[in-house]
Amino acid sequence: MPKKAKSQIPDEDSLFDLAELFKIFGDSTRIKILFALLDKESAVNEIAEKLSMTQSAISHQLRILKTNRLVKCRKEGKSSIYSLADSHVTSILNQGIEHIGE
Repeated sequence: MPKKAKSQIPDEDSLFDLAELFKIFGDSTRIKILFALLDKESAVNEIAEKLSMTQSAISHQLRILKTNRLVKCRKEGKSSIYSLADSHVTSILNQGIEHIGE
């Protein structure tokens, strides 16, 4: 006899939102930016230099990450300083690396 599922399938809205979240992780540039922010918060120009990319390309991806609440931003003078939104983002990245390493 099959084991009873531990939890119910989430509602359609939650499933849609989860699928959209995973789409955001489907772009290697966005993943690189998230990893660049694991160690410390950074301005766009710092991220661009670290990843050898243009500031424009980084800004575009950061906008997507911010809209999806994966990064947050604070102003420091005229600069925008980005950091990971919360510990969940760190957990997702770490678990993903652990999973592919198995």
